[in-house]
Amino acid sequence: MAQLKLFSPCSSTNLACHGLNGASLLYSDKVCCSRKLYPSLELGARTSEFNGYTCLSIGSSLANSRNKQDGVIRAAFSSSVESEISEVTNNSGLRGKLKKVVLAYSGGLDTSVIVPWLRENYGCEVVCFTADVGQGIKELDGLEQKAKASGACQLVVKDLKEEFVKDYIFPCLRAGAVYERKYLLGTSMARPVIAKAMVDVAEEVGADAVAHGCTGKGNDQVRFELTFFALNPKLNVVAPWREWDIRGREDAIEYAKKHNVPVPVTKKSIYSRDGNLWHLSHEGDILEDPENEPKKDMYMLTVDPEDAPNQPEYVEIGIVSGIPVSVNGKELSPAYLLSELNHIGGRHGIGRIDMVENRLVGMKSRGVYETPGGTILYAAARELESLTLDRETIQVKDSLALKYAELVYAGRWFDPLRESMDSFMENITKTTTGSVTLKLYKGSITVTSRKSPYSLYRQDISSFESGDIYDQADAAGFIRLYGLPIKVRAMLRKGI
Repeated sequence: MAQLKLFSPCSSTNLACHGLNGASLLYSDKVCCSRKLYPSLELGARTSEFNGYTCLSIGSSLANSRNKQDGVIRAAFSSSVESEISEVTNNSGLRGKLKKVVLAYSGGLDTSVIVPWLRENYGCEVVCFTADVGQGIKELDGLEQKAKASGACQLVVKDLKEEFVKDYIFPCLRAGAVYERKYLLGTSMARPVIAKAMVDVAEEVGADAVAHGCTGKGNDQVRFELTFFALNPKLNVVAPWREWDIRGREDAIEYAKKHNVPVPVTKKSIYSRDGNLWHLSHEGDILEDPENEPKKDMYMLTVDPEDAPNQPEYVEIGIVSGIPVSVNGKELSPAYLLSELNHIGGRHGIGRIDMVENRLVGMKSRGVYETPGGTILYAAARELESLTLDRETIQVKDSLALKYAELVYAGRWFDPLRESMDSFMENITKTTTGSVTLKLYKGSITVTSRKSPYSLYRQDISSFESGDIYDQADAAGFIRLYGLPIKVRAMLRKGI
């Protein structure tokens, strides 16, 4: 039975393999990508080398030849046995009116159960869509088999890592967007890039609806659906967690068994986690009580600062117009640059945040975030701006960054306000070019050097030695004028 082993390093088919450097190689009979990659980018040797997405129409025999179009590889399978779709008798709402739904699919228990639930309750075909935003191979391996077993008619996997970093993470970094003083928006930035890709896939496969597995108590349902609204308001949206009777893991397992869907046999984590190339978040279990200290073994991207190396490590970040371009003098693509910094920061315990945040839906929640590479980049970007931006510009930029972060957190990525603010950020950081050297040591970041060809810092002016440009005697008149309102108020109070 012919199968396209999508996640195997060597797969038996004939596909074009595109490296991150743009080189194109055509392997006959098998695709082999032997280049050693960073662990968080290892899937790139399997899917991102295709520079696009791979579509699988799940079945038993290869039906269509692969064709490359705009960096997209397609592999279609015809099915020898048609899957049955339930005939929906309840026509309330959208039920019975949808033909094909694109589902945001992870291969876990919840989304595996959503596939037969959609077929049973909506009588539609289900196209499973998975985005690779750097969550790691374990999250993506075996999806073809899982999707097929769940009853999907097609699986689409798209590598979004470079797009995610370049078009979503770096604009937020340039803006200095931080939500509620701490949160670097890891999940918030990932949802619009995934939802945008779902809209694209829906158009490609002729779907009339999209679906997600977000609960009705979280922020993600808003982020997904606002993106759907902004990019294709004609698409219908199905959110099973707001409709079905499944209330927990045991209910989901029971439903899966009833519909012959293999239940993932992975050990259930006590934490709810979301990971991508920018961060890893942890929620649930003992973290639900804000008095509890996180357990040491919970962290996965960063070592405990107490166990970090006893020798500091220096890292130089090169930045052009507010956007990082190099690490230690080596230019890297956005995704590779971030991955490299994740490894450097992770081994020194950089980027751990424990916070109680205000969710968009009104409740407070406690989360712990690991953002090693992102924390390094934010420190470098802020420090370079101290050289290249004047006082008034920094103050205005910082005030707008708060609103920018709120918009991103709330899922309003495609809102005209955020887009307009982004244009301002891009323009105001045109001269934010240079490099910053940081010292990493046991969870801390210390700035040791910063330089820019556009630096507003002048040593001949700032020096305590006398100079021709700054006459210290001028300060007396400035102080009298600057302090005049304060002096007048005091005179009034004292009757002078």
